[in-house]
Amino acid sequence: MNLAPAERIGRIYCPDCGLAQSLPAVPAHSVADCARCGGTLLRRIPGGITAALALALAAGLLLFPANFLPLMIVSFEGAERQNLTINGLTSLWDTGYPSLGMVVGAFSVAAPVLWLAALIPSLILVARRSHPPWLGWLFRQAEWLRPWAMTEVYLLGSLVAYSRIKDVASIEISTGGWCFVAFALVILAIGSVLDRRVIWHAIGPDAMAGTDQGDVIDCLACSLIAPLEAEGGFCPRCAARLHRRKPGSFAKTAALTLAAFFLYILANILPVLSIIRFGRGDPSTIFSGVRELIENGLWPLAIIVFLASIAVPLVKLTGLTWFLLAIRCGFTQRVMARTRLYRFIEGIGRWSNIDVFMISILTSLVQFGTLTRVEAEPGAVAFAAVVLLTMLASRAFDARLMWDLVENGHE
Repeated sequence: MNLAPAERIGRIYCPDCGLAQSLPAVPAHSVADCARCGGTLLRRIPGGITAALALALAAGLLLFPANFLPLMIVSFEGAERQNLTINGLTSLWDTGYPSLGMVVGAFSVAAPVLWLAALIPSLILVARRSHPPWLGWLFRQAEWLRPWAMTEVYLLGSLVAYSRIKDVASIEISTGGWCFVAFALVILAIGSVLDRRVIWHAIGPDAMAGTDQGDVIDCLACSLIAPLEAEGGFCPRCAARLHRRKPGSFAKTAALTLAAFFLYILANILPVLSIIRFGRGDPSTIFSGVRELIENGLWPLAIIVFLASIAVPLVKLTGLTWFLLAIRCGFTQRVMARTRLYRFIEGIGRWSNIDVFMISILTSLVQFGTLTRVEAEPGAVAFAAVVLLTMLASRAFDARLMWDLVENGHE
C-alpha cells in the first residue's frame, strides 16, 4: 500500500509541545519535525505498511520456536539444565517471588504475543483497505502494548546471563535461542519501518467535521483532530476518550515518581540475587554485579548494565522531578532541554529491565542442588518495581503542560 500524500495529512498537533502546524509536501525517505520542539511528526517510508506487515508475519512465525524451544543449555558436573522464556516466570514463582515472576512473564511472553495478535490483523486490514469499525480500537491496543513487549531487552539480559554463566559452567545456545535472536531483530526492524501516523491516516480521517472553525483538541491516542466540545466523548477513529491533556497527569506522575525514588534506594542497597555454592550464599547487589563483569574483562557489558540499571533509572527519576518542579513553580526556562530529556526518558525506560531478565534466566538455568544455584533476592523485586513505576510515570506525564506555561506567558 502506498503512503498517502503529505498534503492530505493536513494539520498536525505535536504530541510533545502541542503546536498546531500544517505539513508541506514531504518527499520519500524524509522526516518531518516539529517547527518548535524538533519532535518527529511524520516519517515518509515508501512501502512502509507492506514492509511492516511482512516483518510482522515473520515475527509471528518466529514467535513459536522462540518461545517453545530451549534457549540455552547449561552443563555442570554432569548435570544439565535448559530454559524456555516461560521458565523465568515459573522459576521465580517457585522460589517465593510470584510477583516478580509475573512481571517477567508479562514483559517477555504475554506482551509480545498480545502485541503481535493486535498488530498483524491491523496491518492486514489496512493493507487490504478494509476498515471495520473496531480497526482503530485494535491498532490502539497494539500501540499501547508495544512498550511493554520487551523482547529486545530480554535478549540483552540473556547476553549478560550468558556471560556470567560461561566462566563457571558449559553453556550452549540452542535452536530456540537463535530463533529468539532473529525474533528480537525482526521486532526492531518493524519499529524502523512502521509509522503510526501513516497507519492512522489509512484507518480513518485525521479530523472530525467542524474542526475548520473554533478551538480544537487532538486525540491523545491517535492524534485525530476534534472540536473542543467533543472533549470527554469517544474518538470516532480509535474509541479512546478525548481529552485536551492527559487527565490527572501531574498528580499521577508525582505519586509514581515519589514511590519509585524510595524503591530505587532499596534496589541499590538490597541484594538482587545470591549465588549459593555448597550451601553457602554469596549475595550480589546491582553494583557488585557490574564490578564482577569488569573483573572478568567484560567492559562493554559492564557499561551497558551500569547505564541501564543504575544511571538510566536515576536520570529518569531526576528528570521527572525536574519537569514536575518546573510546572509547579511556573518555570519556562530550558523548556526545549526538558522536552528532549522527556523524549529520551520515554524511549529508554524499558531497557532498565535488563537486570530483571538476567536474574530470571540465571534462576531458571543455574539450579544444580547443593553444588551451585542462583536465587533471587528482595532487591530484584524493588528494582523491577522501579522500572515499572518509572515507565508508568513517564507515560502519565504530559510534556505539553510545560509548553502551556510558555504559551500563557509565565515567568
